[in-house]
Amino acid sequence: MRSNLIAGLDIGTTKTCAVIAELDGDDWRHPQIKILGAGQARTSGIRREIVSDLEETTQAVRNVMKEAELMAGVTVDRVYAGIAGDHVCTRSSLGVVALQDEEITVDDLARVHEVARAVALPPDREMLHAIPQEYVVDHQPGIKDPLGMTGTRLECEVYLVTCASQPASNIRKVVQRAGYRVQELVLEPLAASLAVLNEDEKEVGVALVDLGAGSTDVGVFYEGRIRHIATIRWGGTTLTTDLVRGLSMPFAEAQRAKERFGAASTKLVNHRETVDLGGNGPGSQQRRAVARELIAHVLEERLDEIFGLVRREIDALDLPGPLGAGVVLTGGGAGLEGLVEFGQHVFSAPVRIGVPMNGLTGLADSLARPKFATVAGLVTYAAERFVETGAGTSTLASGLVSRVGSWLKEFF
Repeated sequence: MRSNLIAGLDIGTTKTCAVIAELDGDDWRHPQIKILGAGQARTSGIRREIVSDLEETTQAVRNVMKEAELMAGVTVDRVYAGIAGDHVCTRSSLGVVALQDEEITVDDLARVHEVARAVALPPDREMLHAIPQEYVVDHQPGIKDPLGMTGTRLECEVYLVTCASQPASNIRKVVQRAGYRVQELVLEPLAASLAVLNEDEKEVGVALVDLGAGSTDVGVFYEGRIRHIATIRWGGTTLTTDLVRGLSMPFAEAQRAKERFGAASTKLVNHRETVDLGGNGPGSQQRRAVARELIAHVLEERLDEIFGLVRREIDALDLPGPLGAGVVLTGGGAGLEGLVEFGQHVFSAPVRIGVPMNGLTGLADSLARPKFATVAGLVTYAAERFVETGAGTSTLASGLVSRVGSWLKEFF
């Protein structure tokens, strides 16, 4: 096992993905992320982002990791694993310290971060991330990097992300039973944002909407800062279930119908077009013709609800201005035909599909789909952590700020 190997693991409701990458290049401060291998398998032991069957999930993790290792020709012993769900909570916290020296040092930053993170958590919750938002030096706000500045008072606003301890513990247990160790748990919408958003979008304002199978995760960024995280308890599986109920067909057949013939709006399909679908009941061989417009109608009704809830989350924020970069859709559900046009109508803003694009080489083409946004973001996050700690020098200590995900810095 080489020391410059990193691995990401995304355990989802319907699929589990793993990616192994190598940090390459002459400059360890800005390494290239070379994708060596990837694995993917169906998951049946997850419900609404929570482990519901340890053995089934363990087997899925073992399978995808072995597949990724076989493709990469290497082995790893630890992974950066994603976590999500409505048990995740966020809040802002303010830290204030007095400055003893004329210039702000790394020790001063460490002190103010520690004060901001020093909040009492219930015994059933744990800290995932502590993300510095902005600094204030002698009541002068809006400072992104105060290192070397002079002053007598330093403040820092930190965005704290916590999760329930039991779901986190179960993910660690699953990975351990599969023969690996969780290096760190990473909130999935934050990981996905590293893979599909650029710094300009986060500066002018953008909403990331990750359409997963079990839920829809939302992350809002403005002025380069994370402003809001939310989870909508409906996702791609909800759309499939609606087809099962509305068209009286088996779940597997409904999933195929959604993927092959689905559309986000009835306006996008020919009202005369029909498709051949299977009947209801186990082992049914009966086929029937169904109007494609009816499939689109069922999907459109639910998507209108989901996107309406997402818009409500965005509209409730007290942002200085509109989201200049609009909305970026990613995740497995983002491949539905006509979703961009439907989103533009609902959000009245620019909408695009987000695919992993930030600094990946090697077999990066194998990840160039929205459903791999989270796992690609996990290895990007892992590369950031390697720069901060794995190479033995802190990013802040050296005065260097990586261009990829520079806002996502944790201080423990």
